[in-house]
Amino acid sequence: MADSAAPVVTRPARSVRYRLLAIALLPMLVILPLLLGITIYRWDAKFDAALISKVNGDLTIAHEYLARILENTGEHVTALANSTQFRDAATLGQPAMKRLLGENRPRLELDFLYIIRPDGTLVASSSDQTAPQLRTDWPIARAAIGGQARTAIDIFEPADLMKLHPALAERARVALVPTPNAVPTDRTEETRGMVVQSANPILLADGSSAILVGGTLLNQNLLFIDTINDLVYREASLPEGSQGTATLFLDDVRISTNVRLFEGRRALGTRVSASVRSTVLDDGKTWLDSAFVVNDWYISAYEPIVDSHDKRVGMLYVGFLEKPFTTAKYQTIISIALAFLAIAAASVPIFLRWARAIFKPLERVNVTIAKVETGDLGARTGPVDSHDEIGRVAVHLDHLLDQLQQRDRELRLWNEELNARVDERTHELQLANRKLEATTKQLIMSEKLAAIGEITAGVAHEINNPIAVMQGNLEVIRSVVGDRADLAETEFRLLDEQIHRISQIVTKLLQFARPEEFAGILDRHSPGAVVADCLPLVQHLLARAAIGVRREDTASLLVLMNRTELQQVIVNLIVNAIHAMPSGGTLSLMTRDHTSEGRPGVQIVVSDTGVGMAPDLVARIFDPFFTTKREQGTGLGLSISQTLIRRQGGTMGVRSSPGAGATFTIWLPEAA
Repeated sequence: MADSAAPVVTRPARSVRYRLLAIALLPMLVILPLLLGITIYRWDAKFDAALISKVNGDLTIAHEYLARILENTGEHVTALANSTQFRDAATLGQPAMKRLLGENRPRLELDFLYIIRPDGTLVASSSDQTAPQLRTDWPIARAAIGGQARTAIDIFEPADLMKLHPALAERARVALVPTPNAVPTDRTEETRGMVVQSANPILLADGSSAILVGGTLLNQNLLFIDTINDLVYREASLPEGSQGTATLFLDDVRISTNVRLFEGRRALGTRVSASVRSTVLDDGKTWLDSAFVVNDWYISAYEPIVDSHDKRVGMLYVGFLEKPFTTAKYQTIISIALAFLAIAAASVPIFLRWARAIFKPLERVNVTIAKVETGDLGARTGPVDSHDEIGRVAVHLDHLLDQLQQRDRELRLWNEELNARVDERTHELQLANRKLEATTKQLIMSEKLAAIGEITAGVAHEINNPIAVMQGNLEVIRSVVGDRADLAETEFRLLDEQIHRISQIVTKLLQFARPEEFAGILDRHSPGAVVADCLPLVQHLLARAAIGVRREDTASLLVLMNRTELQQVIVNLIVNAIHAMPSGGTLSLMTRDHTSEGRPGVQIVVSDTGVGMAPDLVARIFDPFFTTKREQGTGLGLSISQTLIRRQGGTMGVRSSPGAGATFTIWLPEAA
């Protein structure tokens, strides 16, 4: 018995009515809310990023002010040490120096000012209560004893402050206030002092050396912290309800702040949270984020403070109250949401009415098409109320059914012809764009090289005159000194070497700027012989770096080039390869016949097994003045080498990657 055919199950098509309703409502009720949500999310992220950017800028201002305090302290102490008034007081003795220090300490806004000998013995002080023996093991004191003025932040123990003045030790004492989220501690007070101090070397009247030391205690220095706050958060710089704050921390304790614990009392002695302490003091990073400060959330910025021992000893903080910004942000989001709901409520009925005007005529057209499919060729849609495009479609349906096949064939032919024309025109435009891009790059490079050449030529000629004067005066000094010149033989030799080095740099500049003036006589040469002549010139460098040399000379053709210039190019590549192999390696030198673009010629290949170069360095390696050897190179070697090769109709390229060495390839045409 034959198998019966399985019935074909077709899924009923959705009515155009529902699809038009979906099209009408989908943008307003689905897509627009989704886009609105994404936009609000991105705006929220940008809003938060803007706040972080602002507090980062605030921290920069506070940091610069603290740096200026250190700079001013050093300048004041140095100016006093070098003043005529100080030298006169030193000549008159200890009472005069003490009186001078006492007069200048308040004028310079310092908390202490004293003179000690290298062993710590007190010579004079602005205070009568300074101890007779003071510490000299601070790095700034050691530097001053060695003849160098220095300023830094240091942490003084209570005993150190007592030796300077009991009032300083008392001012440094800050009672600790229990603070939520801080690292647990058994301490009840902070007695150490954070001090900006500067030391400067001086000479006493008897010719003995001493140091002048001055400094400022930052503990409870409210003028210092209020000045920072006024600089960072000027009037009207924050929205109403927000307030800017600044704090100086010793370790994690607030020793100077304008943050309020409650009305009328500053939050001195409160401590920073454990998370901020870990990030800033333990890891040495800058904190840029929201943080809970004493009793509220602030947009905060903390950075570590380093003392003269290069240890992280405290933090500098600025921030502003977060709540007003958060409130404004949420109010904006709610306003946008309410506006969207109002617009949706007003526009949805309009969209529904428009959709109904579309699907009613379409349903009648659908009935007509169904009758035609069943064989009722006389079926017509008849007049419709709509006079738009859909109405015209209904009126001309019968006419379109008759002409549909013919028009379809015509459209296909037109489409193929149009595609062919578009492809042809697109190809022509691509070729024209490539030519234009190549021409533009060539013109830009030519203008850059011409400008650089003109500048370097001018610089080189301007340098030549001082070189000649220096060389001549050096010879005059030798003649005047006579036999005593042997005492400074090393110094004279170094001067000669450096003047010679300047002269070489000037020559390279001129060779780069005006290569035609340095062009030598052209002659036919065997590349292998030229390479062989170059090796003795660099043999001492190869031996010192423990670099092996591998030779492969198979070239049989001759090249036309000045022999000295070709040697200059090859030696430059060999020296660069040696510098790329500081721990030793293999230098490969090869010459071989090679045809380039139908022209016979010779390839000279210089390869090393050195550190290699990243793609960004390879792209710039032939640029004038580009060098990776800041202490030695001028950045002209490879640029000049490429110019010399191109002048003979050749090419010069490089292939390299990090850790895989570098290969420079020179191609020169066969000598005619």
